[in-house]
Amino acid sequence: MRWVVPLLVVVLGGAVFVLGGADDSPGLQGIGAVLMAGGIILGVRGVRRDRRRR
Repeated sequence: MRWVVPLLVVVLGGAVFVLGGADDSPGLQGIGAVLMAGGIILGVRGVRRDRRRR
C-alpha cells in the first residue's frame, strides 16, 4: 500500500510533463520532472524502509 501514493505522484508528474511539452511550456515540464523525481524518491525510501523493518 505504501507504493500507491508515489506511483500516483509519478503518473501525475508524467502527465504534467507531457502537457507542458504540448503547450511548449518549459516551466510546466520542470514541475512535472520534479514531481516524477519526488515520487521515485518516495517510492525508493518506502521500499528501503520496509526491507529494513523485516
